[in-house]
Amino acid sequence: MAAMECRVLSIQSHVVRGYVGNKSATFPLQVLGFEVDSINSVQFSNHTGYAHWKGQVLKADELNVLYEGIKLNKVNHYDYILTGYTRDTSFLMTVVDMVQELKKANPSLVYVCDPVMGDHGAMYVPEELLPVYRDKVVPLADILTPNQFEAELLTGRKIHTTEDALMAMELLHKMGPKTVVLTSTDLPSSQGGQYLVALGSQKIEQPDGTISIQKISMDIPKVDAVFVGTGDLFAALLLAWTHHHPKDLKAACEKTVSVMHHVIKRTINYANEKAGPGKRPSPAQLELRMVQSKGDIENPAIVVDAKILQKS
Repeated sequence: MAAMECRVLSIQSHVVRGYVGNKSATFPLQVLGFEVDSINSVQFSNHTGYAHWKGQVLKADELNVLYEGIKLNKVNHYDYILTGYTRDTSFLMTVVDMVQELKKANPSLVYVCDPVMGDHGAMYVPEELLPVYRDKVVPLADILTPNQFEAELLTGRKIHTTEDALMAMELLHKMGPKTVVLTSTDLPSSQGGQYLVALGSQKIEQPDGTISIQKISMDIPKVDAVFVGTGDLFAALLLAWTHHHPKDLKAACEKTVSVMHHVIKRTINYANEKAGPGKRPSPAQLELRMVQSKGDIENPAIVVDAKILQKS
């Protein structure tokens, strides 16, 4: 699909079984025409929502060694960098150094950052990661995909209304990223309680130097189950669809959210069927039906319509 060869460096977790981190991001990106170079920040048997998990964690110096190998062979040209969940400050700082260096090598490189820190008012990474994200990572990011809580952490402001959310996205733009998508919020949906609201904002510099802005809002159907790897899938799809629609956040988000909807629907139907009537599906049964959704990833039927809040 991509006219020119497009190469993504994705630094995320790896699991032997299931879909999270790089396992969630790589297949959809490849299906959509991207070359994906993966660095696995951890290698676990499965995600940590299972009863048991085993594995190894990549340290900052080990990350550096892998990056050195790429550089020595002079194959360190990337069009995109994608990062997600990290628990370790020194690892995150090494990622910052890598992004800076790769942006020097290719000034048009786009860094897509999912600043994974927590959700629903609770942090699930060490608190010392917040200043690193806020002061070092976000200023380098071109596309940022926080949830409401992460946006609040990064801006230091609570979000109670749509106006608050738009202001938070504006503050995030000022910190660096030209595209910001609040992937989920607690804001009430006009469609009712069965929907959650996501918002996006994109600033595009026109050839004459003026800035055009597009702000959008989406009502996304809620699903009553806990999925793992959906945030990683969202960031990867947003990377792909903003590449194919660089000046149209509405189209990119509609395709991203529609793919998510199809994958999740397929997953919940499969999980419920496997679990049997009246039983809650297990983490293994709730693993995303990624391969089975190949057709939807390539050519999603649009099921969510993004409303334009502002266009200038």
